[in-house]
Amino acid sequence: MLLPIDYYCFSHSRRADGIRHSAADKTITKGENVKVASDSAIGNKNKLVICICGMAGSGKSTVAKRIARHYGLRYSSGGDALKAVAAELGYRTSGEGWWETEEGIRFLKERSRNPEIDRRVDQKQLEWAKEGGIVFDSWAMPWLLRDGFKVWLEASEEVRAHRIAERDKLTPEEALKFLREKEARTKRIYKKLYGFSLGEDFSPFHLIIDVNLLSKDEVFEALRLVIDRFVLGREDSSI
Repeated sequence: MLLPIDYYCFSHSRRADGIRHSAADKTITKGENVKVASDSAIGNKNKLVICICGMAGSGKSTVAKRIARHYGLRYSSGGDALKAVAAELGYRTSGEGWWETEEGIRFLKERSRNPEIDRRVDQKQLEWAKEGGIVFDSWAMPWLLRDGFKVWLEASEEVRAHRIAERDKLTPEEALKFLREKEARTKRIYKKLYGFSLGEDFSPFHLIIDVNLLSKDEVFEALRLVIDRFVLGREDSSI
């Protein structure tokens, strides 16, 4: 039996024809023959490009790293790439929870004023995507890449704030404040740069998983099963 997946629709030809959210009774229609991978990638993990996306605290980094390890793929984080650019600009980026530090927040403010920072990061990742064999933990790649298997992890603000509070040792109030401020900045950046509405436009995605009630292991197993069966064509895949 499949693990709980709220949004899910694939054709037997491994093309995503549409996504339906039964709880909201809403259908997001995608164009015919939308590719989940380049033709050479179907059944070939060395050519595979996977994009995992979700708002802060959704668990996208955790599952992206695990998927990369499981399939022997490279892992690329938009956050890591941003940190690299920050270091190039003279910021000290060492330590856990750097984004929540005074210097990290200062860099995010500079980022919001300077769109070239994100363009540099996105261009690097687009070049890596051409090589294949990579998992992106990224907000922009699902919209910028023509091909690739694209996954959205859906989690409520309450769940995400709780996870961030535990991870970064913040109070619930501090975590919620940080979360809302970061999301507002991030949404403005991508709306201005590329015109898409992060967290509202789900049109690029082939799979959307509601992770609110799922453990990390359950999210990984649900995603692994879909990749095995519908992207790599492994008919004998099981949970």
